Amino acid sequence: MVFYGQAINGQLSIISKRENIQTLVNDPEIDAQLKQSLESIISIRKFANNSLALPVEKNYSSYVDLQRPFVLWNVFAAPEFSVTPKDWCYPIAGCVSYRGYFSEDAARKYATSLADEGFDVYVGGIAAYSTLGWFADPVLNTIINREEHRLAALLFHELAHQLVYVPGDTQFNESFATTIELEGLKRWLAENNNSAMMPTLVEQAAREQQYRQEFVSLVQSSIPVLEELYSGALPLVEKRQQKAKVIQKLRDDYQDLKQQWSGYAAYDGWFAGEINNARLNTVATYFNHVPAFEALLAQSNYQLPEFYNRVQALAKLSSEERQEVLTRLTP
Repeated sequence: MVFYGQAINGQLSIISKRENIQTLVNDPEIDAQLKQSLESIISIRKFANNSLALPVEKNYSSYVDLQRPFVLWNVFAAPEFSVTPKDWCYPIAGCVSYRGYFSEDAARKYATSLADEGFDVYVGGIAAYSTLGWFADPVLNTIINREEHRLAALLFHELAHQLVYVPGDTQFNESFATTIELEGLKRWLAENNNSAMMPTLVEQAAREQQYRQEFVSLVQSSIPVLEELYSGALPLVEKRQQKAKVIQKLRDDYQDLKQQWSGYAAYDGWFAGEINNARLNTVATYFNHVPAFEALLAQSNYQLPEFYNRVQALAKLSSEERQEVLTRLTP
């Protein structure tokens, strides 16, 4: 009950602080940088509605300054010798592989209790999330200072959750939203490629997407190695030693990859913290089924309404049937 109490109070606190974006933009005393960012939100919302057929409605028409760097802190956990994440089940969202807190202290306290039980744990700050249509989601200060193309990508991702969401299937939900994020960004950049700066921005975004995919591939390459290790019969002490070697190799390989990126350092923060089964799962959750969804989008001739219909049909299948279809779709 304590957990649900903080979740309800946290959400109600956000709702009570919403300010209409158009009203803020029209305020002559508004900070110039904030005004520019809010005007970008108006443009991105229009594009998401008209060009991506996403359920914009009243979402992201208001703004809230939480005066903190993250809106939530999610706790992730996995057994010490398993890459299968721990799940938590909720009345609306179903079973998901994280537990969210509006207080960082509460999140870390809970993570400590899981670590004491022997779990690998990771606490990650979350800048935005979707209420799945239960409320009109506001824009938060936690994201407002992002570059415009990154802001657009994030909103496309969160709006996708309102279009398709399967309770209890985190990988399906996040992979679908990530696919819409990537496709939406590609189309948004193409449509806005009319200013002097836009060609450079298009090149930057394409390069960042490539680096992101290579980062994901690198991290996911360690999963089967660890699975084989965990399924073996080595003594626990030796398993821990081998696990540490696999993770160290992952760090070393990242340094090699970073050199190929000419020093691009966006993922330094991810590698700076502790890497364990729980943290590895945060990458797998968002990207595992993206190739399958991209294949389905291609089969739909890149017509988004047709693609959405096919994804909604997948969402109605049983978990086993859905996984089978996604496996067949994966190149």
